[in-house]
Amino acid sequence: MSTHNVWTHKGTFLLAAVGSAVGLGNLWRFPYLTGENGGGAFILVYALTIFAVGIPILIAEIMLGRNSRRSPIMGMRFLTRTHQTSRAWESIGWLGAASAFLILSFYSVIAGWAIHYTGLMLTGGLAEIDAAGAGQRFDALLASPTLLTLYHTLFIAASALIVGLGIHKGIEAGLRLLMPSLFVILLVVLGYGAVVGDIGAAASFLFTFNLADLSLEGWLEAMGQSFFTLSLGMGAIMAYGAYMPGESSLTRTAFAIALVDTAVAMVAGLAIFSLVFGSGLNPGEGPGLMFVTLPLAFAEMPGGALVGGVFFVLVLGAAISSSISLIEPVAAFLVERFDLTRPQAVVLMVIASWALGLLTVVSFNLWAEGTLFHTLFGRSAFGFIEMLTNIFMPLGGLMIALFAGWALTHSEVMREMHTNERWFRIWRFLVRFVAPAAVAFVFLRSIPQVEGYLIPAIGAVVIVGAFAAGRTFLADDSQQQ
Repeated sequence: MSTHNVWTHKGTFLLAAVGSAVGLGNLWRFPYLTGENGGGAFILVYALTIFAVGIPILIAEIMLGRNSRRSPIMGMRFLTRTHQTSRAWESIGWLGAASAFLILSFYSVIAGWAIHYTGLMLTGGLAEIDAAGAGQRFDALLASPTLLTLYHTLFIAASALIVGLGIHKGIEAGLRLLMPSLFVILLVVLGYGAVVGDIGAAASFLFTFNLADLSLEGWLEAMGQSFFTLSLGMGAIMAYGAYMPGESSLTRTAFAIALVDTAVAMVAGLAIFSLVFGSGLNPGEGPGLMFVTLPLAFAEMPGGALVGGVFFVLVLGAAISSSISLIEPVAAFLVERFDLTRPQAVVLMVIASWALGLLTVVSFNLWAEGTLFHTLFGRSAFGFIEMLTNIFMPLGGLMIALFAGWALTHSEVMREMHTNERWFRIWRFLVRFVAPAAVAFVFLRSIPQVEGYLIPAIGAVVIVGAFAAGRTFLADDSQQQ
């Protein structure tokens, strides 16, 4: 990789990584999962898992990217050769690229919904709407493949334009404008919620830690959310890490990313639930929280149409900051491997992902039931693609933890982390043992319930694989101490 492909400023990687992490997961998924799983207890488990699992793997993934200075696929090929390990570890790069490609295909469709709601809000299309009307509006959007395709196309094209302009003129310049603007908008919405909503009830709901309210399924959801929210295992962090200046601290950067990402999720939760409680609505509405419950809350409050429109602009911006990180791993690989120009690589990747996204579009209407996917997998095409990413990402994260924890040498890690021996030992213990065990748990949870009888066998394979990886590198590691 050429040396000019390094972020112009040290802080840009932080913006890029936060942009990748802060997306629909923070503004949509985190609030509704919190609402469904009792509030504060869910957040407690989420925060603990962020520290014990998310941050160690985040450091590992950044380290692999910066060490190789290549795209995830080519970078893992380089690292397996230089460390004389099995070429099977190259699958880390391929799993990340596949996850990014698949996620972008349906993420673009869902993010496109925010385009629709931005327009409805700003034009007064949701004024004085009731609960039944809000649900009907959302159902009407999902029932229209034409509208969904239009919004899908507009969103993915905007994301492609930013990445196609290059590392500095596109991604870096875009993030410097986008991320501060998003934080300002989020604070404006929070202030609005504090004035016209019930922020006291929201704070009590989010920060009352009662573990008795959290079911086993809620624990698993919290662990999964803590992993997915940091964009781990999909190549984006590794790709961005390749452009990170060598003198930047991995540890401080990783903690900052996790802190900002969590803070955004908390502030979004406060803002959203203050409006929900202020309108006397149910906080446990699930996926419909953002697109059914919130529009209803905005419709009932003074100035709600304008603030609602601003809120959905925030959702769009956060979604774009994540989507450009999904394009980068595959585009960077195409540039390196096939000597394409960046615009050519981006166009090729985006057109393919856009076409795959049409399966998600029709999953909500024309192919909502009775398709081959339902027959074979018991779910829609969208559900099947999402299921694949829920397997690929944890599996990639598991392998990242094992490779970084066992294959990288002591001196290599110390050079990259710029840290003391004590933190190095803590990180290595977490990334070698704690993180792989937790991610394996998330991975097993991703296996379809219809294949539940396979879980013990797969679990045994994962555990044996982890110990085998450790034993493979143990002899070399003991020689390095």
